[in-house]
Amino acid sequence: MRKVKRQDRTVLDAEELRALDAHWRAANYLAVGQIYLMGNPLLTEELRPEHIKPRLLGHWGTSPGLNLVHTHLNRVIKARDLSAVCIWGPGHGGPAVLANSWLEGSYSQTYPDVSRDRAGMERLFRQFSFPGGVPSHVAPETPGSIHEGGELGYSLAHAYGAALDNPGLLVACVIGDGEAETGPLAASWHSNKFLDPVGDGAVLPILHLNGYKIANPTILARLPEADLAELLRGYGHEPLHVTGDEPDQVHRAMAAAMDEALDRIARIQHDARSGGEAELPRWPVIVLRTPKGWTGPAEVDGVPVEGTWRSHQVPLAGVRENPAHLAQLQAWLRSYRPEELFDESGSPRPEVLACVPEGHRRLGATPHANGGLLVRDLPVPPLEHFAVPVDKPGVTLHEPTGVLGGLLAQLMADTAERRDFRVVGPDETASNRLQALFDVTGKAWQAQTTATDEHLSRQGRVMEVLSEHLCQGWLEGYLLTGRHGLFSCYEAFVHIVDSMVNQHIKWLKTSRSLPWRAPVASLNYLLTSHVWRQDHNGFSHQDPGFVDHVLNKSPEVVRVYLPPDANTLLSVADHALRSRDYVNVIVAGKQPTFDWLSLDEARAHCARGAGVWEWAGTENGEGEPDVVLGCAGDVPTQEVLAAAGLLRRHLPQLVVRVVNVVDMARLMPQGEHPHGMADFEYDALFTRNKPVVFAYHGYPWLIHRLAYRRAGHPNLHVRGYKEMGTTTTPFDMVVRNDLDRYRLVMDVIDRVPGLGVRAVAVRQAMADVRTRHHAWIRKHGVDLPEVADWTWAG
Repeated sequence: MRKVKRQDRTVLDAEELRALDAHWRAANYLAVGQIYLMGNPLLTEELRPEHIKPRLLGHWGTSPGLNLVHTHLNRVIKARDLSAVCIWGPGHGGPAVLANSWLEGSYSQTYPDVSRDRAGMERLFRQFSFPGGVPSHVAPETPGSIHEGGELGYSLAHAYGAALDNPGLLVACVIGDGEAETGPLAASWHSNKFLDPVGDGAVLPILHLNGYKIANPTILARLPEADLAELLRGYGHEPLHVTGDEPDQVHRAMAAAMDEALDRIARIQHDARSGGEAELPRWPVIVLRTPKGWTGPAEVDGVPVEGTWRSHQVPLAGVRENPAHLAQLQAWLRSYRPEELFDESGSPRPEVLACVPEGHRRLGATPHANGGLLVRDLPVPPLEHFAVPVDKPGVTLHEPTGVLGGLLAQLMADTAERRDFRVVGPDETASNRLQALFDVTGKAWQAQTTATDEHLSRQGRVMEVLSEHLCQGWLEGYLLTGRHGLFSCYEAFVHIVDSMVNQHIKWLKTSRSLPWRAPVASLNYLLTSHVWRQDHNGFSHQDPGFVDHVLNKSPEVVRVYLPPDANTLLSVADHALRSRDYVNVIVAGKQPTFDWLSLDEARAHCARGAGVWEWAGTENGEGEPDVVLGCAGDVPTQEVLAAAGLLRRHLPQLVVRVVNVVDMARLMPQGEHPHGMADFEYDALFTRNKPVVFAYHGYPWLIHRLAYRRAGHPNLHVRGYKEMGTTTTPFDMVVRNDLDRYRLVMDVIDRVPGLGVRAVAVRQAMADVRTRHHAWIRKHGVDLPEVADWTWAG
């Protein structure tokens, strides 16, 4: 579309203004129709109750503002031939985004049965918030979306994640003023300190202030404009204000603001990419103030609606039963003059589509919102280059995450040109022993630096910020637009993103059922600094429950791995980094841990997910064992191996089997998880009727929940973390939670039939060591020598 600049202000001619307004009115009409209608989509006859849905669901209040933004984004994308994606932050904005996708044709391309004509319009209306239809918010089913619109707070972080390493991409982000009150969104304004104008794309935040949430005013909308401008400038943005309720005036102001914002972005990027810009840029932000429920009913039953919180959802609720409401709805729909917008067949008229871009430039058709179309296989280097030698189990020690850090550094180096791999974490990369990354890349940073700073880089691809929400949001946006990454975090504090990972899992689950959505790289968590080695930081840093939270979710999406040593961690990480459409949770320690398996043994063990460590037990291949010692996690594995050694020494006639579990889902029945074991496999591993003493990394009841249907469950006894934490020694942590080797030996004696009487002296000796341990650490401040100096003797 043609634009004319006068005194640095965009001036729309009459034709352009009419076309923009026609598109906006058409989108508004379609949004209202989705909320209310299941028949008579073009109002070719008088509305009757049977044309109205029996259950009225959806959200009108935010829709006209979103439609305005979509209309004007179309204009600038087409005029400037931009590659763009938009993140729709306001909750339940589905009617608007679906309406625009249908108008531009991308919806009908994705769903041919919802054609761009009368029949398709009726189907579009009927399916909205209807059984067997589509959700009321922007969702995976919505073409052009990478952001679930149900839970608020993450839009801006997702936008910045999408822009990283996408230098040719514009990411518009509409932020609702209700959403702007959330903690994650408030922190997200700082993301501009991490965006490189040379190697990254641009984010254009559009703060939509319509004044109200569900039932209350919003904070930012009630701030004086000058105060809000100061706040946004403090965040590093230059605000452009668009305010009004008269459509022509708002169209003109919005067009001018869009052009000014994009001109500024172009200047910032040109200056930076030509080597002339070294300071942190001040990026534009558009502040859009329009009434909530704009163009909807001004009053209903004598009560103000437009411009109030009452327009948030369904302004006219009793349409089927109340003839006055039905008449008011018809007047509302006719106010958009649908006969000017759609021809007799129901197709949009040419003027309505004048601003719409073509092909992949359409917001509903951009491949950046279907990142699986763009993702490339990650060049994970050969594990042999990083594996540690293991000539004998349980003798040498390595820091597992330190070993993994070498692999990640090589992977970062091998993707230096293609720039599609990043590591995020809350200020803990070096603490988590991944500092080898800094040999090949720095930490992303665009703000002020001092002489004492280390590893900061404008082009860095490690991202550290003390907000787990931002780390999660950045990585989700990065993955959903076709790239790869890993989130490294202290185990206890990953809970901060419990709700975010829940939404991402739901997104992946739904996406898997949509054949047009190509698989994206998995979201990979590395949880370290875990519960058993947070003895120095204390109780506040001790919580292994994220695994429980994740394993409650969709089994086709979630995977949880507890590698017991460095080589198994390499094998698990190799699998996770190559995978698609999963959420992989890997729990591994950063402290020196015994090496149990060679690389070949680790690969085989991880492929099984759970298996017998024959060298650790005392089976001779004849019959079943007397007891099974199970373990999952690095510290529990060490304690089980130590317990097995004590049993070998003190009760040599006892037949012991040691089973290690890497893949937690293997404990589940085959019908409940793709990795679950069939009953015959589980019974062969753990037996049907022998006692099983299981040492687990996290809360012990999770193991019971996973295995409760198994025949041998009554014989299963689990030891794990039971909220007994403090600042203490490493071994005292396991003693306090009854996970230590001596307690495990006592459990075996208590549960093997007939052993209690015969082994009473051994049991007493184990209890005595525990008593001596308590006195020793209080006197010396370190663990018992026989614990601190222990190695596997075989």
